[in-house]
Amino acid sequence: MKKNLSLGTWVERVAQRFDAAGLHFGHGTDNAADEAAWLVLHVAGAPLDGSFEDWDAPVDATVSREIERLVELRCKTAAPLAYLLGSAWFAGLEFEVDEHVLVPRSPIAELVREGFGPWVDADRLKTALDLCTGSGCIGIATAVHLPLTRVDLADISREALAVAHRNVSRHGVEDRVRLYESDLFDSIPACEYDLITANPPYVPASVIEQLPEEYRAEPDIGLVSGCDGLDAPLAILLDAARFLCEDGVLICEVGESEERLAAVLPGMPFTWLEFAHGGSGVFLLTREELLAAAPEVAAALEKRNHVT
Repeated sequence: MKKNLSLGTWVERVAQRFDAAGLHFGHGTDNAADEAAWLVLHVAGAPLDGSFEDWDAPVDATVSREIERLVELRCKTAAPLAYLLGSAWFAGLEFEVDEHVLVPRSPIAELVREGFGPWVDADRLKTALDLCTGSGCIGIATAVHLPLTRVDLADISREALAVAHRNVSRHGVEDRVRLYESDLFDSIPACEYDLITANPPYVPASVIEQLPEEYRAEPDIGLVSGCDGLDAPLAILLDAARFLCEDGVLICEVGESEERLAAVLPGMPFTWLEFAHGGSGVFLLTREELLAAAPEVAAALEKRNHVT
C-alpha cells in the first residue's frame, strides 16, 4: 500500500511547484514556502495562526486531491491564492474574498491589533469610518478588536459591499457596523468620526499593465486612481476634515505613491507611520492639520483640473 505523504512533505512539494512556475507572492505571503503552507493547512483544516506543529501528520487521499487541484489552478492561472480559497486573513481574522475585492494585505492591520495606539485613545474611540472598504477587513477588524466602537463601511462598488456584508455577519458585528454605497464621502451622512481609515486606489493607470498577473487579477476599481495614482488620495484629503470630530484623525494608505503625494503637497505635515512587521506608505493627519492644509490641497486639485 502506498504511504500517504505528510503535511510537511506536501508543503515542500507545493513550494517547489510554485517556485518552478515563477509565481509572484504579495497577497498575504511573500515567498513560495509560506504560501504552500497556507494552501496545505487550509485544505487540511489545520490552524493558520502559527501554532500548528504536527507536520508529520499523514494526508489522506481526499485532501491530497484537493491540494493538487488548487496547486494546478494557482500555477495555471496565477490568480491570488486567496481567490482560489475564497478567504484571506487580516488582523488575526478570516475574511471572505472574491474577485470583486482586493486581497487584504494592508499594514494597517498592525494598527488595528494595537487599538491604533499611540495615535488614538482606544477607550475614547466611539465612531470610525472605513472608506474604500472592499471586503470590509479594516473596518470589521476594528469593530472586533475594539468592541465599544461603532464602525461605518463605505465603498463605491456594490459587489464589494455584498462581500463586506457577508463578512459583517461572519464576525457577528451587525449591531455596530453599517454599510454605505458611496463614492468616497459623497453619500456618507453628516457625522463626526473619531477615526477615518482609508485604503483607496493609488496605483497610476500606466503602471497596471506592468504589475504581476496576481495583481492584475484584482478589480481595477480598487487599484487605479488616475494618471499618477493620486486622484482618490487628494479627494480624501480635501473632504476628510468635514467628517472628523475635533480630535479626530485620518489614517490613509497610499503605498508606493507616498513620494508622489508628498511632492504634490510639500506643505502637508504628513506623519508617515512605521510598522514592526513591514509595510509603508501609510500616513496620519489630525483634523486640525487637514483644515490648515485645505487651501494647499484645493490648489493642487484645481491645478490638476486645468492640466490639458
